[in-house]
Parts: sequence; structure tokens; C-alpha cells
Amino acid sequence: MSHTSFTKEGFAAFRENDRPGPIHMLNLVRLRAQAEYPDGRRVTGAEAYAAYGRESAPVLERVGGRIVWRGEMEQMLIGPEDEAWDLCFIAEYPSPDAFAQMIKDPQYREAMEHRQAAVADSRLIRMAPKDEGQGFAP
Repeated sequence: MSHTSFTKEGFAAFRENDRPGPIHMLNLVRLRAQAEYPDGRRVTGAEAYAAYGRESAPVLERVGGRIVWRGEMEQMLIGPEDEAWDLCFIAEYPSPDAFAQMIKDPQYREAMEHRQAAVADSRLIRMAPKDEGQGFAP
């Protein structure tokens, strides 16, 4: 089963968690080799996702969001060996409301066409940022 968008219930639970302060959203994305647009246009998943990035970047900036970490998956050490992600990044938003504003923005909704065409599977994990430290313990 692939996951390319959140459910109504998942977004409602997100909105109920109104903890103040910034949130981090861990994004894990697997791209399609060939994008799947409703109109049949022919571009790669990477090209479609790049269009999503270009068109959604002004909205991300407008709501006060930014990318705080990007990395390239090299190897699965713990977890399903056949699970691989093409894109791994963390976006930071000043508040849960800022993320919700972005999702509802008309310009962002237009950009989502490219994301939906590009993505074969994804994970979006909300996280509470913590202070950096020396150990792994909470």
C-alpha cells in the first residue's frame, strides 16, 4: 500500500495537537520513474517533483517554513531491506497553524498536482524539535 496524501482523520488529529512553537516534518519520498499526470504529460517523477518544489517554495517561505535538513539515503540498516527513499528532508514550520495555512493556500494546492504525479510512496512524520545534545536519551 502506498501513501501519497494524508487522510481527513489524520489531518484532524494534526490540527487537534496545537502544541505551541515550531514543528518539524520528516519527509521520506519515493518517486515514480514516470510521473502520472491526469492529462498524460510525459515527464519523470523527479522532474514533476522538482516542479512541485519550485511552485511550492514561495508558499513555504510565506508561512515562515524552511528546510532544515536534507540527506541522501545510502543504506537501510534496520528496517525492510527493500524500502528505499529517493528524497529525505526535514521541513520546519513556526507552528502547526503555519503548516495548515500552507496546505490550504491556493498556490500550494496547484503545486500539489506535481507532487501527486511524482510520488509513488511517502511518509510525513510530525516531530517536536528538541535541543541538540550528547546522548540519545530523552
